[in-house]
Amino acid sequence: MDIAHIVMIGGRAVLALLFVLAGITKIVGPKPVLDHMRQEHVPVFLFPGVIALEIAAGGALLMGWHTMIAAAVLAVFCVATAIVFHRNFAQRAERTQFVKDLALAGALAFVAASAIA
Repeated sequence: MDIAHIVMIGGRAVLALLFVLAGITKIVGPKPVLDHMRQEHVPVFLFPGVIALEIAAGGALLMGWHTMIAAAVLAVFCVATAIVFHRNFAQRAERTQFVKDLALAGALAFVAASAIA
């Protein structure tokens, strides 16, 4: 195994852990996320699905299982999160979160495309 392959696996793992840990954090302390969902008029019944998506797709990405699908699903999730939760561009923190989510979507799109090759 060459160094490039090791770096790719490490990068994919760090990216995946972001989502796995986010899902676990939502289980441990759901109130802030549920409050934010209510504030943005997002139905809270979606909350368990968000947790499942983050942990399942993040776990699949972490293990390299169906990498293209997991990365693509998480990329779409990041774009949706940016649009739904971080569109208040008058606030600097929200602009930063918006761009961060789009950057994550780009990285995940790259991972998905790389899994095809």
